[in-house]
Parts: sequence; C-alpha cells; structure tokens
Amino acid sequence: MALETVIDEMPPAALKQDQRALRPADPSGEAGYIAPHALEELWFHTGTACNLACPFCLEGSAPGDNRLQRITFADAEPLLEEAAQFGVRQLSFTGGEPFIVRDFVRILARAAHIAPCLVLTNGTDALLKRLHQLDRMGPLPHPVSFRISIDWPDRERHEAGRGAGTWAQSWQSLRELDARGFGVSLARQSENDEDTACVEAAYRDLLRTNGLPEDTRIVAFPDFGLPGEQREVPRITTDCMTRYHTMETRRAFMCAYSKMVVKRAGRMRVYACTLVDDDPRYELGDSLAEAMRWRIGMQHQRCYACFRFGASCSER
Repeated sequence: MALETVIDEMPPAALKQDQRALRPADPSGEAGYIAPHALEELWFHTGTACNLACPFCLEGSAPGDNRLQRITFADAEPLLEEAAQFGVRQLSFTGGEPFIVRDFVRILARAAHIAPCLVLTNGTDALLKRLHQLDRMGPLPHPVSFRISIDWPDRERHEAGRGAGTWAQSWQSLRELDARGFGVSLARQSENDEDTACVEAAYRDLLRTNGLPEDTRIVAFPDFGLPGEQREVPRITTDCMTRYHTMETRRAFMCAYSKMVVKRAGRMRVYACTLVDDDPRYELGDSLAEAMRWRIGMQHQRCYACFRFGASCSER
C-alpha cells in the first residue's frame, strides 16, 4: 500500500506521528485536511493585473493591480523544470489576464514542451491582439487549450460585469482559437437556485450559433467571494472529511494533486491551490519539493465550496 494511502486513511490520533505537518496549523487537531498524493497539475498565477475590472473577480484583479506580481520567463522556467522532474501531467495558467504579461506566450511555448497546457483568459482584446504570436508557436509536443469566461448566457448581464463589447470579443476568441485547432472550454458563474439544465441548454444554443461544438466543456463556478473576504461557513473537521468523503473523493480535491505558484514581493512562492492565494497561511515554500511535505488544512472559507460543491479550477 502506498505511503500516501496509509496517511490518508490514518485515524486522527495517528496523524501526529506523520512527518508531514499541517498548513495552516491547527493545535486542536480537529481540522479536516487533504494529504497530497502527487503533483499531477501545476498552476502558474501570471499576476493580478488585468485589462478588465470585474467587481466579482475572485482574485480582485484590475488594470495595474499588483497584489500578485506579473511573472517573467526567468521566474517560470525553474519551476517548469522542477515540475517536469515530478512528472507533471498538466500545466495551467491563470490571472489576472495572462495575455497582458509580456513573456506569457514564450512561457506557454516552453510549458507545452513539458505537458499539456490550459490557459484561463477573459478572451477579450488582450488575447485577440496576440493571436498572431500563438500562430508563430508552430507545432508543439503537447496540446494547448483555452478556457474563456462567459459569465451568463445573456449579453447584457455578462457585460454588466465585464464591460461593453466584451461579449462579442470573448465569442470571437473562442471561434478564432477553435479554428486554429486549440482546445476550448467555457467558464460560467452558477447560482444556488438556478435551473442548471435550462442554463446549460442556453449555452449549448450559443455554442451552436457561434459555430462551436455543442459538447464544448462548460465549467460552472459558485461565488467564491473576494480576496480576503471572511464568510461564515461551517467548519470542516476530520469527521466531516471521513463522514462525507471517501479516499477517492478526497483525492479529487485540487490540493491533493496540484499546486500553484505566484510571485509576491519579487519571489516565486508555492501555494496549496488556485483559491487560497489571499491567505499567507497556505504558502508552502519556494520549491515544489518543499510544498509536497505539507498536508493542507481545510480552514479557508473557499475550502467549503470544494467540500460542498466539488468546486475545481482543473479540467483533469
């Protein structure tokens, strides 16, 4: 039996003997946790600067924002190499808006020589202006896919958050990328009381109207709140994680198989997942090897969205 399986199935009393510490620390020993079992996916946060200023952005991104700094090729390359040594199976990129980062296409091309790549983008003018650079990447050893945000299947509601003209630009980007042979998917917002079948049908109609495959993947996200926001959510304990989850479902949590790197105060740092970069307690070190030594405590308010809804930024 693999060591990770033994640790994952240990009763709480035995956890203190495990060499892996809990981050963030919980002196009571009652906090639910995830024991990472592999590094299958590595995310790069390209910085919180963005060409848009959406009021609901879970990263608080906006033009000129510097909460997380823009990365360079020199920042990314050592971590790409370390990820390759771990046998990473997916390299993913988020922001902010990746396409306002000067080195981004160069970083993406290098990443595609290591593993399949996924880029999260708003698909507006920042991407459209750099399509010619994507054309120049040429044949790559691994596929590159793009996920574009279309918040609602209604132009007016979408543009109320993202700005006039963004609806048409995002659909144009989906068509342009699909025509070039890149994989495409779509991100949307979800509501607790929605008629999911009706919403999905509306998106399928829009995909068909825009000449895109009707079976294009659609990823729905709950409201994660803003960076630093403190929401009252139920506490997740070790009992919760064993009563309502199995070993298999715990291994589907992003922090079980992925990490994210960000640039803060001029240094690249590894965080537990894409949803906790607003909490320094989830900073795991400056290398992937160091980051894999930590068990991840389910103590961030966004952890509850993963626990309850199975929320995930990944497409693995």
